[in-house]
Amino acid sequence: MTSFGAVAEWRLPPLRRAMLWVPQWFAKKAIFNSPLEAAMAFPHLQQPSFLLASLKADSINKPFAQQCQDLVKVIEDFPAKELHTIFPWLVESIFGSLDGVLAGWNLRCLQGRVNPVEYSIVMEFLDPGGPMMKLVYKLQAEDYKFDFPVSYLPGPVKASIQECILPDSPLYHNKVQFTPTGGLGLNLALNPFEYYIFFFALSLITQKPLPVSLHVRTSDCAYFILVDRYLSWFLPTEGSVPPPLSSSPGGTSPSPPPRTPAMPFASYGLHHTSLLKRHISHQTSVNADPASHEIWRSETLLQVFVEMWLHHYSLEMYQKMQSPHAKESFTPTEEHVLVVRLLLKHLHAFANSLKPEQASPSAHSHATSPLEEFKRAAVPRFVQQKLYLFLQHCFGHWPLDASFRAVLEMWLSYLQPWRYAPDKQAPGSDSQPRCVSEKWAPFVQENLLMYTKLFVGFLNRALRTDLVSPKHALMVFRVAKVFAQPNLAEMIQKGEQLFLEPELVIPHRQHRLFTAPTFTGSFLSPWPPAVTDASFKVKSHVYSLEGQDCKYTPMFGPEARTLVLRLAQLITQAKHTAKSISDQCAESPAGHSFLSWLGFSSMDTNGSYTANDLDEMGQDSVRKTDEYLEKALEYLRQIFRLSEAQLRQFTLALGTTQDENGKKQLPDCIVGEDGLILTPLGRYQIINGLRRFEIEYQGDPELQPIRSYEIASLVRTLFRLSSAINHRFAGQMAALCSRDDFLGSFCRYHLTEPGLASRHLLSPVGRRQVASHTRGPRLSLRFLGSYRTLVSLLLAFFMASLFCVGPLPCTLLLTLGYVLYASAMTLLTERGKLHQP
Repeated sequence: MTSFGAVAEWRLPPLRRAMLWVPQWFAKKAIFNSPLEAAMAFPHLQQPSFLLASLKADSINKPFAQQCQDLVKVIEDFPAKELHTIFPWLVESIFGSLDGVLAGWNLRCLQGRVNPVEYSIVMEFLDPGGPMMKLVYKLQAEDYKFDFPVSYLPGPVKASIQECILPDSPLYHNKVQFTPTGGLGLNLALNPFEYYIFFFALSLITQKPLPVSLHVRTSDCAYFILVDRYLSWFLPTEGSVPPPLSSSPGGTSPSPPPRTPAMPFASYGLHHTSLLKRHISHQTSVNADPASHEIWRSETLLQVFVEMWLHHYSLEMYQKMQSPHAKESFTPTEEHVLVVRLLLKHLHAFANSLKPEQASPSAHSHATSPLEEFKRAAVPRFVQQKLYLFLQHCFGHWPLDASFRAVLEMWLSYLQPWRYAPDKQAPGSDSQPRCVSEKWAPFVQENLLMYTKLFVGFLNRALRTDLVSPKHALMVFRVAKVFAQPNLAEMIQKGEQLFLEPELVIPHRQHRLFTAPTFTGSFLSPWPPAVTDASFKVKSHVYSLEGQDCKYTPMFGPEARTLVLRLAQLITQAKHTAKSISDQCAESPAGHSFLSWLGFSSMDTNGSYTANDLDEMGQDSVRKTDEYLEKALEYLRQIFRLSEAQLRQFTLALGTTQDENGKKQLPDCIVGEDGLILTPLGRYQIINGLRRFEIEYQGDPELQPIRSYEIASLVRTLFRLSSAINHRFAGQMAALCSRDDFLGSFCRYHLTEPGLASRHLLSPVGRRQVASHTRGPRLSLRFLGSYRTLVSLLLAFFMASLFCVGPLPCTLLLTLGYVLYASAMTLLTERGKLHQP
């Protein structure tokens, strides 16, 4: 069958067709090693389809290093007219397909210590000053556009475009394609730099999650390192953004046309202007400052990263997710969160790299460079709103396990911009952390919900976790330590007071409306007029993130304080539980583990088990847990000004629930009409294995469920045998047990169920004796079905064989030994009954 490409070639003029086949003929004559070399020898004679086909063939047949060398030569030698057809294929080959089927170069698993050669080649090729970015600038100079499917955009953006509503980010302006009939297209028309960064950012999300069995450290992977390099290159903390690489010797790539000013967009929850009613083509703004064109790449990079990594939830979606029946639209991974944390840390360093005279409010009125203006706008206008919704989702939907530590550290990194300021001081010791300067008060007030709302959310999570685990105890310690930094709690409390301050009816306030500021607008749009009213700024922040009808729960209010007291009580309980586990480990003999392996440990007939990672990690974990919880309790006392008397009450209340041994504690409960009723805290304690009721088996011991240390088939056989014996000799056994001599005592010791008359009801309140069961003497052979008994007998025979004692003499010795032991126990039992009152 003739291919479509072959038919198209034969339709060409004869001379052109002959020129097209020249390099292929030379390749067949072995003058060139591959079709790609033939194409490179005659770049002006080639059709783009031949170059793409050659690269695809070489990607299968050639080693990876040779492929990259050929790509560098192609980028250098071929003009943009031929390169623009291979660009989409090359980008997909590197970052993988948007549907996640093709993994590309698998940058998320590539590590320098595992694959040093491939790692160095990839990092050199994709470096912001490397060949791939040179290709991007080469195509950028010719103003090529590439289609990007809307279906792979984040949920809120995709839904907005499909509903004919222009998203609020200027990243999508003038890019939505319309069909000739007037309908809305499903693609965005992106320039080469935008297309490359879109694929780079989305590869973190669209690719399949890393398998659990593959232990990959995210911070060592090529993708993580490339994100850091791109941020350092396009968002520099020192100097200006490097100019684009030259596409030809001695020349530079021209900058794109000036960006259009951003229109004022409404906040989430308000009415958006329809795409069909809005003019898509805006007039180009005339900016006399040519430096404004130098950072368009920086703005694009930041907006793409924020949109692709954080903009997966809108305010409407967040409110719907509060329903217990809501389905999650997007679930971030731990790797995703770590990359976002890297972005936040760099943004803090980028925004705080302004000089003091540039960062002052008066600097707005003076002529400043676009880069300085961009530094001021980066965090509040691009990141804050989307990050808040992203964190809200993580706090509410992340599993209650140790992986939440990644989300926690991302949140704490955003809350502490002073850690990344160039004038940061050396951190203080644990006992004396350094004071947070008053210059950070505006940041705290303008991010009030990041501190207060999310802190309350963390309290609710902490109350549902097992704080005996050192990993969970560490998370509570980390949060308490950050919020206990001197002067931070006072600044947060001041921000809450400004928000809760009543709005007075003053002429200059009458016509104000708390709407969302245009945080996502372009940095070239006019900066809003400075608002000197601190109370108004805080209220605008809260209402823009939570909506006009939000219900604010103060961090220092009575509701949050109740949660803190409950957490303090839980910390005290966890400390006692950890100490109890430590004491139990210390009391066990040195050979306990060996005997447990053989089955000689004490058997728990009730099948209870205390699940905790302290059993696996040992005494060091107990020490760490106690240290973390002790410091966390002290930090909470400092933050919320808890008195020592309140903390002592928790300890005393905890001691009243202990039994006579001081170790076993009942779950938290109240006494009702029908007995004990578990409280929510009590249910939590039972679920996490912190406390339990003493539940004993009350039925026939012969009918207990078969245990894991028993042989099931042997237990059933022995039960049938003992039942037959008991049925056949019931009268004789009753007669023997009724005798008053030593033989009767000996039979009673073996043929009656000990302690049967002393069983009690299950309820721990008002325990009373259960009526004695009338049950005749009987024989029980179930002990022979235990692995422990059989292993003991085998060991006895093995030890006897070492002393040249045969099986029959050994059996007689064991029988004689047991008779002597049973006789002694019979005498002791009878003597104990004589002394009972």
